[in-house]
Amino acid sequence: MSDSHDNRLSTSALAKRLKLPIQQLFVTLRDYGWIDRRDNGWALTAKGELQGGAYQESQRFGRYIVWPESLMEHPMITAIESNQRITPGGMQRYYPHLGVRQINRNFAELGLLKLTRRGLELSTLGERFGGRQERDEDNGLLIISWPHEIVDNAVIHRELNRLASDGVALRETDSPAATREQSRQTAAGSVAPDLFEDVESPKISADVSTAQRCGLDGHGVDSLLQLRVCDWLYEAQYAHARNRRLPVEEPLTADFYVPALRLYIECWERDVPTQTLTRRLRTREVCRELDLAYQEIAAADIERVDDLLTRRVAELSS
Repeated sequence: MSDSHDNRLSTSALAKRLKLPIQQLFVTLRDYGWIDRRDNGWALTAKGELQGGAYQESQRFGRYIVWPESLMEHPMITAIESNQRITPGGMQRYYPHLGVRQINRNFAELGLLKLTRRGLELSTLGERFGGRQERDEDNGLLIISWPHEIVDNAVIHRELNRLASDGVALRETDSPAATREQSRQTAAGSVAPDLFEDVESPKISADVSTAQRCGLDGHGVDSLLQLRVCDWLYEAQYAHARNRRLPVEEPLTADFYVPALRLYIECWERDVPTQTLTRRLRTREVCRELDLAYQEIAAADIERVDDLLTRRVAELSS
């Protein structure tokens, strides 16, 4: 809604011109003291009137607030533009093949959100990514917003692209063909191998028989120790991922990841290659830096897998 006669804009039209979420603009104007919540609607304050705010009547929309177009140049308004925030709904503009629930579930799986009886809640890791818990003024529900630049965050970009069903959202450099070409160049020696990447593909340890190369849930394993962990998680009814990447740009993975507990598990075998040891040490360091739940299980503890995981799960569930 806008009034071309006196160049006044409704709050929704102003938000559209500023390319801001309408809810964010209303909340910001309230925080500035220019509008206030009254009788389930928005009302101008004295400060708002000094900024040129006024009321306009419409048969279709009733009474609503309008602002002078010159308000777009106000320092406090331009400050909003430089500190824009975005919700999963807004992220659909960049990831049109994903729904809001998919994005939220992915953020929860990464450990940025917690799924509770009250709904989604921000985690400590989510705060590190700039998440902020707010209350929707219209319905009183808790919502979580993120800095707009999160859509350019390498980890978020990687994870949301992975979910794109037809790959349209993938960047050209992320295409399967490009990945295969990079692998070919690496093998030819034209691209230096990654510090954290094994030269050879992991091989099944000799202590795992052919019949045991998969856990009860069908996950492939590389050792008897991994098999014990995999089967324990399955029998304890914990959904888990194998070789899950950590929420960092570095190509670091953990042997297992349990999203319900946000727990990363590493199986420390004996006599592993130097590259594998280096990667595991870096994984441990990153988990400590980001305060991620982490559990190591050494080869010597293979008979104590049940005790170790039972105790760790109890700690994280309390």
